[in-house]
Amino acid sequence: MELRQLLTSDRRVPDPVIMGVLNVTPDSFSEHGLFLETPAAVAHGLALERDGAAIIDVGGESTRPGAQPVPGLLERERVVPVIEGLVRAGTASTISIDTTKLEVAEAALEAGATYVNDVSAFRVDPEMAGLVADRGVGCCLMHMRGEPLTMQRDPRYDDVVDDVRAFLEERLDWAVREGVSEQRIMLDPGIGFGKTVAHNLELLRRLDELCTLGRPIVVGTSRKSFLAKLTGRPDGDRLAGTIATNVLALERGASVFRVHDPAPLRDALAVAAATVSGQWTPTRPTT
Repeated sequence: MELRQLLTSDRRVPDPVIMGVLNVTPDSFSEHGLFLETPAAVAHGLALERDGAAIIDVGGESTRPGAQPVPGLLERERVVPVIEGLVRAGTASTISIDTTKLEVAEAALEAGATYVNDVSAFRVDPEMAGLVADRGVGCCLMHMRGEPLTMQRDPRYDDVVDDVRAFLEERLDWAVREGVSEQRIMLDPGIGFGKTVAHNLELLRRLDELCTLGRPIVVGTSRKSFLAKLTGRPDGDRLAGTIATNVLALERGASVFRVHDPAPLRDALAVAAATVSGQWTPTRPTT
């Protein structure tokens, strides 16, 4: 399913949308700078599309726990050539810019992005809401406790699901008051962003409570460290855990899945969605 179709769908269980992760950073916890050079990043973005990503999420600043902030100029220099390259290559996927900075989002939208993924939910730069509203683009608002540098320092909640739900509801209402169309907003509980393993599991278990906010829910568990704490697997070997958490999230109402490995997730989610909804379309087997 395309992003536009998801935002207007009235199906109880919409077809899952895959958001492919394209980190253009030297310090990503997963790629470790593998796609820092523009040609490699563009090629990987196109590979994500071929593997089923309807959204390509381009980020020039790591948000892993403990990550140091990146100056806006450097972040722009990393992401803009990649976005321009994807546009020139004729990608049909929605290009998303993963940033909290207004100047980076502006440059990315000028380069051809049509979606803003802000892990701060417009708190770092409140003028981001005006930009999204003026350009008429989609956006994702995510819950994060503190900032990447400090977010994993003894995170505590009264009730993590209630607290995250209240936060997302407040940010959704604020963005709408600032002129962003509610139909263009998706919400992300921020798995791994200022949460313990227990917090992450509780959010996944009770994800249906966040779906009552009435907006598509984005889930990003791909390769995250809490999976390693459960399975003992290293960074590049957490696919099984990623698939399990995303299938569970879909069953509980999530509709957008931010992942590093679209192809296996596409298949797993297709089977899960057909099972949950009772609706499926036969496809011709590949040779």
